[in-house]
Amino acid sequence: MNLFWKRIFGSLHSTAKMERAAHDFEARMQRYHQVGQSSELAEYKELQLIVKTADFKEKKKKLMNRKYKDTEEYAKLKRYQQLVNDHGLRRFFELQKDSEFQEFLRFRASNDFIKLADKATVKADPYLQKMLRISRSKDCKLYFRFKDSGKLTEYNTLKDEVETEDFRARNEFWANPKRWETTEEYIKDSRYYALSKNPDIVFYESVTAEELKRYESLKVTLDERFDWNSLNASNWDFGFHYANKNLKGNHSFANELQANNEGRNVNVFDGHLVISTKREHVRAAAWDVKKGFIDKEYEFTADVIQNAAAFRQKYGRFSAKIRCTGNIHHAFSLEGENKLPLVNIFHFNGEKITVGNANARIFDQVEITGIKHSDFYIYTLEWTPNELIWYVNNIEVYRTQANVPQEPLYISCRSFISDKQKGDTGTLEIDWIKVCE
Repeated sequence: MNLFWKRIFGSLHSTAKMERAAHDFEARMQRYHQVGQSSELAEYKELQLIVKTADFKEKKKKLMNRKYKDTEEYAKLKRYQQLVNDHGLRRFFELQKDSEFQEFLRFRASNDFIKLADKATVKADPYLQKMLRISRSKDCKLYFRFKDSGKLTEYNTLKDEVETEDFRARNEFWANPKRWETTEEYIKDSRYYALSKNPDIVFYESVTAEELKRYESLKVTLDERFDWNSLNASNWDFGFHYANKNLKGNHSFANELQANNEGRNVNVFDGHLVISTKREHVRAAAWDVKKGFIDKEYEFTADVIQNAAAFRQKYGRFSAKIRCTGNIHHAFSLEGENKLPLVNIFHFNGEKITVGNANARIFDQVEITGIKHSDFYIYTLEWTPNELIWYVNNIEVYRTQANVPQEPLYISCRSFISDKQKGDTGTLEIDWIKVCE
């Protein structure tokens, strides 16, 4: 897989851009969850359930747009004023206060009222003449026309209502053109829209379902930032891992030119893991296929580390930011209890970068060209039950469905020199490792 043109034309994102994007995405999701737990968002969601209902919207529309002249209060008050100004009713109420007319009403209710039928009696009595005159007056006719009338009943009913505190309050409310702003609903509505402009809530609602699905699917199981200074303080062990505890882990092979140095060539600088291959003469254990363990003179030292005791995972996404130097082998791999399977997420053989899957039948791999091994790149393996997919930064470089491992594997980091090489010094440098389910 040649990445030269993808790098030149920018489709291969820079490692810095990839890290920024990953950092920004993680920060975005962290902010999303922080806002999600805030009291402001809880209040916003609670108010949203209220202000977005059809009833609330209809009430708001009614309170904002209804004209005062269209209200029942306006109609009743107007009718009441009409009755107050009605000439007949006004005279009726005046007669109720007129002492002479009230005297007539008392006379009319007495037994003497029948005397008005006797002209001779009336003619002889000035008082009866007065009462007769009132009984024949327009005021008397008006009084009894209104006394039990529907108009008077309507007036009294309206008067009783419009003079209550409740009616006055309702009428004042509807007469106010800014009535909406006096309601509890307005307070809720205003608070809701104020919260809707809150930067955190605006951000929260901008997060897409795709982002959430992506984040929730990436459950981090290992986030190695190399914040330790010695192997003893880490989750890593030097040497090879074997299921049989009695087997020696710290050894090299007879067909290699370096001795693994019991972790002494492993260091952490500024949060970067560095495995150094050095030129130094040592005598160390080597495994010979025919002879078993032998002592061998070496002119170089290096190291291998693995986290088998602390970490195993079956399937997931395995990523690391890696670079290396020297005409030697450097490998970042997944391994199991046995020699195979061996999945190289990154392998540099001194000349070229490869990724691949070693199994009993074939080493299924691809060569990566167009990038420098001495530059940092993010190498990623996506491992599913049916497939292995490798990426360099954002570019897929290889995939296979052949002999996909079906057992939990651990991580191994190693530098070595094969007997086909002349020997050189160099480093395998890993900035970070991240694994997700």
